[in-house]
Amino acid sequence: MDTGVISTSLPITSFAAPPLRCVVDVDTSEAPPAEQFDLFQSWHADIVDVELLSGEFSSFAARERAWQLGDLVLASVEYPGTGYHRRWSSKKHPVFDHWLLCVPQTIPPGGGRPRTGQLRWHCLAAPHQDESEDDGVLCLFLPRDFAFSQPLTLDIRPEMAAFVSDYILLLYHSLPDRTENDVAYIGAATASLLAACVSPSRNHIFEAQEPIDAVIMSRANKFISARLADRNLTPEKLCQELGISRSRLYRIFEPAGGISHYIRRQRLLKTRDVLGDSTDGRPISSIAEEWGFVDPSTYSRTFRREFGISPKEAREAGWLGIKHAPLSERQGDSGSSLSGLLANNYLGRQL
Repeated sequence: MDTGVISTSLPITSFAAPPLRCVVDVDTSEAPPAEQFDLFQSWHADIVDVELLSGEFSSFAARERAWQLGDLVLASVEYPGTGYHRRWSSKKHPVFDHWLLCVPQTIPPGGGRPRTGQLRWHCLAAPHQDESEDDGVLCLFLPRDFAFSQPLTLDIRPEMAAFVSDYILLLYHSLPDRTENDVAYIGAATASLLAACVSPSRNHIFEAQEPIDAVIMSRANKFISARLADRNLTPEKLCQELGISRSRLYRIFEPAGGISHYIRRQRLLKTRDVLGDSTDGRPISSIAEEWGFVDPSTYSRTFRREFGISPKEAREAGWLGIKHAPLSERQGDSGSSLSGLLANNYLGRQL
């Protein structure tokens, strides 16, 4: 399926490699409303203590999913946000000593894509307490000796913390395209990136080149998408926004045919979407001009070269309801627990 977006994460494995399974998928709907928060607490009983500080609530709708990535565990936790003030406290007698990197997420009042908060991190074996009212969190659990040898605290500079946060988001959003064969690569890429962020030596940064480029490409995608209609969107402006050289930008986008080709293709895809909207009856030339194609003949030739049909044929197909199928999210089993995954990782390192 043509999504119009180049990969910003790991290379998709070909052939019939088994898809990466979501090994934990639980939600509180299985419990009566009054017992849902108790069930949520039980999921984390061996990892962290969770308290509600905002009084009594009739229900607590939450869902937790987790993926085993070799020695890593990536978890997505969704729960009620505003008004549900929570306190997270480390265990008095810790069972695990993993590093925990958290990316909090908050849904805007009007809905839409979650907003990402600042990266938080600590060691599960160290005293820690945090309070929040976010709507969910992405958690990356790492063995203590995963990528670096550090005491119970990590010194990550703010700009590096933002980079790690973007990487965790990128990793999470790439999961539907991952296979079991990608697990080793994910572990190596994550280790090299974290080593570069915690101890940014020349060697560590060189070894982390691929995941760093993936994050830069993801940031570039977001910037391009937000300013796609801006005719002043240029490679120079992208370099300034991303803080990278022109040669590096060109190298990162080389697999997509170059940065200029990529921007042009995103604009073509946008016009294709608009053309397929039966409620938009504007002339094709007006739609093309809105997205930077001022010459109708050049636009038509470019569109046909990219998609194999003319803009008029694309409009007719769209108005007949012929659309691309959306990506579906793979579902996994729910027979495991997050504590179980951490325990397996911990025991595996002791054998």
